[in-house]
Amino acid sequence: MNTTALEDLCWAAIDFESAGTAPGETDCPVQVGIVRVEKLFSDSPQLFTSYIACHRPVRWSAAKVHGITTDMLRGAPAFTELWPQLRDMLRGAVVLGHNPATEKRFLKAFPGHGFGPWVDTLPLARQAAPDLQDHALSTLCEALGITHQVSDLIRDAAHSRWHDALFDAAGSLQLLRTLVQALGMHRATLHDIDFCVSC
Repeated sequence: MNTTALEDLCWAAIDFESAGTAPGETDCPVQVGIVRVEKLFSDSPQLFTSYIACHRPVRWSAAKVHGITTDMLRGAPAFTELWPQLRDMLRGAVVLGHNPATEKRFLKAFPGHGFGPWVDTLPLARQAAPDLQDHALSTLCEALGITHQVSDLIRDAAHSRWHDALFDAAGSLQLLRTLVQALGMHRATLHDIDFCVSC
């Protein structure tokens, strides 16, 4: 496992929003957001976000959460067309997400991509703030008073809301930064947080 200090690693936080499912359907991504920093506390992040064409309409229940409608996806690129940008943003980075099972599943569209290792901020936050009843990303950021820092990270009013893929990706990154600072883990390594790390 990488022995570089957490603060010196390259990180790429990623989030997908999806079309939602009904029985017998396979979910598909409708938006991706990535925030990449060459070092954890770098103040010049690289940002990438895009809507994604979907083979079926966005479910009403999903649109109610993230605000993305089927009409908004007209002319959006197919997921496979985004491969060059995704590859460039994720390559060589520790990939970060808040409970990133969906992100891992959607990236299986690119077999053998080799992205990772992955760090999940959810178990880290549960350990750092066990008394919170809700460890949803938005709840954590509000409780820690860092939502404004998430907005500052991306500086794009069009994406400054929870359940926007770029904003949620930025939220994961800012949450990790805050926890590393609060717990004094700047010189810790991935080995020290192995309960949050997966391939």
